[in-house]
Formats: sequence, structure tokens, C-alpha cells
Amino acid sequence: MMGAFAAATAALLVCMAMTLVRSILGPTVFDRVLAVNSFGTKTVLLIAVYGFLSGRPEFLDLALVYALMNFIGTIAVMKFTRFNDLAGMEENDEEVY
Repeated sequence: MMGAFAAATAALLVCMAMTLVRSILGPTVFDRVLAVNSFGTKTVLLIAVYGFLSGRPEFLDLALVYALMNFIGTIAVMKFTRFNDLAGMEENDEEVY
């Protein structure tokens, strides 16, 4: 049983290396952001598998927090690349309250 999780860990590390290469070589910004998001997702899986292998179930809580941070960070970066501003307001659309 532990051999299967060790193999899963090795496979995750290989996939993470390939994703890291894609994030460096990506032809567009969106490809790079997608690769970094995928790397974060694989990191969540790696934390969960390591928590199971080491017998520490609290690592699943850490993995969930990391997944939420990865999601929010990806949305923020995509919004920033689209609008060049995290608020998303254009210069001519600003309203004074």
C-alpha cells in the first residue's frame, strides 16, 4: 500500500517538473498562469499524499488552505493581466462618490 503512494508521489514530482518547464517556456502569459495554477494544484496533491504517508491528517487542512490561496491568487493575476488593475475599472469609467 505504501509503495502505491510512493509511486504516486514520484509521478506527482515528474508532473510538477513538466509543469514548471511549461510555465517557463509558455508562449503567452495565460499559458504561464495556467501552468502555475496547475503547479499549485499538484502541490496540494503532494501535500495530501505526504500527509497520508507520514500519518499526519492535519496536512489535509494545510492542503485545503493552499488550494484556496492558489485559486484566489490565480483569479487575481488573471484579472490584473486583463484589466491592468485589480479593481477592474477603466480610467474613463471611474465614478466619484
